[in-house]
Formats: sequence, structure tokens, C-alpha cells
Amino acid sequence: MIKLFITDLDGCISHPFVSPDWESISRIKKLNQRSRKEEEIPALTICSGRPFPYVEAVAQWLDVNIPMVFESGGGMYDFKTNEITWNPHFDEEAKTAVAEIQDWINGTLVKNYKGTYPEFAKYTDVGLVNPDPSKVALMHEEILNYIPARYPMFEVHATDISVNIILKKANKGVGIKLLCELLEIDLEEVAYIGDSSGDMPGLKIVGKSFAPVNAKSFVKDTVDHVTGEATEGVLEAYEQIIVYNRSLVSAS
Repeated sequence: MIKLFITDLDGCISHPFVSPDWESISRIKKLNQRSRKEEEIPALTICSGRPFPYVEAVAQWLDVNIPMVFESGGGMYDFKTNEITWNPHFDEEAKTAVAEIQDWINGTLVKNYKGTYPEFAKYTDVGLVNPDPSKVALMHEEILNYIPARYPMFEVHATDISVNIILKKANKGVGIKLLCELLEIDLEEVAYIGDSSGDMPGLKIVGKSFAPVNAKSFVKDTVDHVTGEATEGVLEAYEQIIVYNRSLVSAS
């Protein structure tokens, strides 16, 4: 049985720079609320590369009340204790590297590509955002030419509107593992939906993997199920999981 459903944010719960699909979000929220009384409905939480303030705000939309993961696998926030836990691999060497990378990003890419801004609230990784996919593609190429040789402990992921430079030991796969250890849930009892390269480490380790139809093609080729677009796709995945869990209960 799937006991936990984890969703990415950008490209899943909502499209960046677009007003959210509040109707679908409300339905997802109601299912999550019902999970507290109905065994066949898994609890919902978030694993996102976005910084804490944004992820915490969206978690409020969805009435998440269990720990959530932000900055990919860099940090975890527990709503019940109001505590943030940082990835244990984020040590002094990693902190120094992040500061150096931030300086390079601000001094070159943010400066040279109009409309680009760094994700200011991040602590364990470095991210930049631009609503123009063509500029993001060019910056992604520059980052790939710069980061791996100089900072081999980091990996680079991109979406249509962002690039993230993440500690390899703090990616979404690690974040989901740490979350499951905390909740004492086996990875086979977890479902995850994601849409880009940063989601791949998480999608590969869970019991059921989903991608919305707007996901990158290589992501859709990897997952167990492809659903509708963005928020509707998350809702569809949630409903499919419930049907699956109910079938197991009926068969037992």
C-alpha cells in the first residue's frame, strides 16, 4: 500500500509565473485532509528544489501537516515541531563552495542575462530563475562548462525557467530517503510525481512514480505512469493511488 504521496512544485502543483489552478489544488487539499481518517488515502507532502519560504507557503495551500523537503534534499521542515533540519552532508566545505558559486552566478550570469534573479532565500544550494527558456538554456550550458570541473561534489539540474546547482548528497533522492527514515516509511510505500531532471533521483527510488504530461520526455520515459498536465496531473495521480490502495484492501 502507498502510505505517502510526495509532489514536486514547479511543473506539478503549478506552472511558474502562472496563476495556480485553484480548483484542482482545493481537491488535492481535500484528499489530503481525508487521509487523516481514511487509511486508503496516503498523506501528502512536498519535495521541491525551491527555498523554504515558497515551499512552506504552498504546503499551507495543501494543508500539509507532516514534514516537507525543500532545496531538493538540503532541508526538511517539520510542521508539528516548527523545526528545520539541514542535510548532514552540508558541511563547512560545502558552505564555502556555495558562497563561491553564488559569487560567480551573481557576477556573471545574473549580470549578463537580463531578467535573471538568484533564489535569494536558499542556503544549501544555488539557484537562478528567468522566465525566458532560451536564456535559461544558455545559462545552463555555461554552468555545465564551469561547475563540474571546479566543484565535483555538486550536480546541475535545469527546468525551463531555472537552473539549480545542488550538493550531490543533498538531491531529491537523498531528501526523500531522509524523509522516509524520519516517518518510518519504506520507500516502496511512497509515490512521487516530478517533471524535470532534478526529480529523477527521487522518481527512481519510490514504489510508484508519476510525471505530468508536461514533464521532460526523458522523465516520462522513466516513470510508471504519465498523467494530465501539471496540477490536474497531480490530482489524477493522487486519485490513481487511492484506487490502487482500495484494490489492495478489497483483495485482502
